[in-house]
Amino acid sequence: MTVPARTAAAVISPAAEEPASGSSAERSLRLLALLANEGRALSLADLAARLALPKGTAHRICTQLLATGFLARDVDERSFSVGPALRQLAFDTLNHGVVRGLRHEVLSELVRQVGETCNFTTLDGAQVLYLDRVEAQWPLRLTLDVGSHVPLHCTASGKMFLAHLPRKERDALIEQITLTRMTANTITAAAKLRAECDAIVERGYSCDREEFIAGLVAVAVPVLDAAGKVRAAIAVHAPTARMSMEDAVKRIDALKAAAGRMTGLL
Repeated sequence: MTVPARTAAAVISPAAEEPASGSSAERSLRLLALLANEGRALSLADLAARLALPKGTAHRICTQLLATGFLARDVDERSFSVGPALRQLAFDTLNHGVVRGLRHEVLSELVRQVGETCNFTTLDGAQVLYLDRVEAQWPLRLTLDVGSHVPLHCTASGKMFLAHLPRKERDALIEQITLTRMTANTITAAAKLRAECDAIVERGYSCDREEFIAGLVAVAVPVLDAAGKVRAAIAVHAPTARMSMEDAVKRIDALKAAAGRMTGLL
């Protein structure tokens, strides 16, 4: 699952399950949209079958898209996933001036409500990507610029994205990433992280209990698209000197309300 690429698919708007007749460009766009919306890597045979293409045609399209960075080989080297060029296209789309301005207004209002810094993030490969951020006006705060990346396994948004991946893909990604110990509270055992993901899905929000930075806590909620798929996350974080974990959880309702308003802005 690569959230930004799915947003790009919405811009392309092809019918991914329909036969891919038409020009080479149309077939390429349909293939990209299928991969982006599928949320997992697909083999050449899968792509050809799903798009009703001869296998040779599908291979030629994939070769061209690999060369331009719109596709990438999956870790098994036999399947294809969205590439960095498609992720960049999605990032640029999500940060389009008008839409970004509307999202920023929602985030700014949320910061006024909860009194702490809030972030709007998405999944970018095996990391969390900051798409927008509004800082609370406190002298003590953590600064992360838009475009920054943070780990999946020790951040509230990151664990939220992991939790909502299909189980097989989630488990494969957990095995792929390095569970680096950032603090004494960082989850570094794959089994424990999988259990944490199950708990996140059940309760509907994710917590960072000083797992990324000592003395900093956070909570995150998912942002869904019109089809109910997780496309992004909204999180609030603050130093424990100002906000305990219990205080952070009390802000969940405000985050969920903001996430609901974000749905139409993806």
